[in-house]
Amino acid sequence: MGRWEPGASGRLRQAAMELYVERGYDQTTVAAIADRAGLTARTFFRYFADKREVLFAGSESLQDSLVAALDDAAPDASPMQAVAAALDAAADFLGDRRDYSRQRQSVIAANAELRERELIKMASLAHALGDGLRRRGVPEPDASLAAEAGVAVFRVAFDRWVNDPVDRPLAQVMRESLVQLRTVTTR
Repeated sequence: MGRWEPGASGRLRQAAMELYVERGYDQTTVAAIADRAGLTARTFFRYFADKREVLFAGSESLQDSLVAALDDAAPDASPMQAVAAALDAAADFLGDRRDYSRQRQSVIAANAELRERELIKMASLAHALGDGLRRRGVPEPDASLAAEAGVAVFRVAFDRWVNDPVDRPLAQVMRESLVQLRTVTTR
């Protein structure tokens, strides 16, 4: 096994997902993931802190993408319009990974530890969006409400997207979910 083989991170992610789907998360070891990827466990730990983090790699990049889009929203955009811009960025970030996202969600849904980690990720996104809205001058509680609503839309839309038998763009599902939020808050 080569020490610095190209594509090691991607191969480790692919191997981990295959094993999580085949065996289950709890029955999969780091050694098995590394072996499936043709690498060593030591190489695994160069890229990931533990086997859980394979599923959450990229969370920081997703958050950065959302916050950048929020920051770049038109200065006169309402808080929810700025959040909508962030959701569009999330759709762009995740939009071409539907099959992977489906597998990932099924692995997470089957494990309480992973569901907890996913909730922590969502709370971090809400916090980051709230901070971004406050930087834009949005007062409290408006900033927190808009940020939390945005994350709720993200979660509902993402779940609809991965479970929908029709392959539609994530951005479309996000926008539909935003419209539905507006509808349920004005009834």
